[in-house]
Amino acid sequence: MNRSDYFYELPEELIAQDPLAERSASRMMVLHRADGRIEHKHFYELGSYLKAGDCLVFNDTKVIPARLLGQKADTGAAVEILLLKRHAEDVWECLVKPGKKLRSGAEVLFGAAEGRPEAAPLRARIESVCEDGNRMVRFFYQGIWEEVLDALGEMPLPPYITHKLPRENRDRYQTVYAKHEGSAAAPTAGLHFTKELQAQLEQQGIRSAYVTLHVGLGTFRPVKEENILDHHMHTESCRIDAKAAETINRTRAEGGRIICVGTTSVRTLESFAAEDGRIAPGEKETDIFIYPGYRFRIVDGLVTNFHLPESTLIMLVSAFAGREQVLAAYQEAVRERYRFFSFGDAMLLI
Repeated sequence: MNRSDYFYELPEELIAQDPLAERSASRMMVLHRADGRIEHKHFYELGSYLKAGDCLVFNDTKVIPARLLGQKADTGAAVEILLLKRHAEDVWECLVKPGKKLRSGAEVLFGAAEGRPEAAPLRARIESVCEDGNRMVRFFYQGIWEEVLDALGEMPLPPYITHKLPRENRDRYQTVYAKHEGSAAAPTAGLHFTKELQAQLEQQGIRSAYVTLHVGLGTFRPVKEENILDHHMHTESCRIDAKAAETINRTRAEGGRIICVGTTSVRTLESFAAEDGRIAPGEKETDIFIYPGYRFRIVDGLVTNFHLPESTLIMLVSAFAGREQVLAAYQEAVRERYRFFSFGDAMLLI
């Protein structure tokens, strides 16, 4: 199973650099898995493809402003630290740039006024270097961590988005139902939902279940091995509470469909599902890698965006709807000038 089997040509101008003014105004390609039929709709029409008793499964993780720009305390050289995962109260696993300048013991200042390094509201010390090159970093500050981070951090937009997201528009890289802080990237399929659309779907009798998977930057790491079975999948923390598990199990028992909003919701459910598809609440680390040949235990439909060529995400979508059908749909999306990736248009697979 080769990485190159999941390649497609994408004109650079189709990579969405900014969110639309209205979340639910994005286009939505509908791919019918049974026969490969494609429809071109808008996201606000989602309800016409759902029926009472279906359940939408949302990932309610919240993106933190995880990108910190600072200076080395001894030289003043510019550095960047990206928060990946909290290991202790003030110790985070981080991605750092430039790595050569940030060895164990190095100190970094954030928000320091010129000529007054002692007044920096946030300091960091590199505690150790991890095997994969990431750093364990301890932070020092006064006050409440979340407030300090909100004042100094930036949203960690994916590398293919070159436009800067203004601070006042931060919420556009956040779902309207985001609740539990911890992600270094947004579960972007959910960006199309508005509170009004959710209320409309609820009035139709569509159920909602909320799970949590904190999205790591491994989401954007390319598959480098030609044989995808040699790819080492990143690990992410996820959990399902008793209420969500009960809603999902009841939906299945009553004949409703489980429609996942985003690949992160898929990975969460499939990580928890028993052989018979039932979900038990809990919390775990998952490194599940879904590619063609995978037998889905619980997912009946998927709302997602258009993903990078040769990525684990397009492999997951291909596992769900068939590689040839998915690549044909992507080719049509290019022809129809859909907007791609995080701020792009949506795809419904049913």
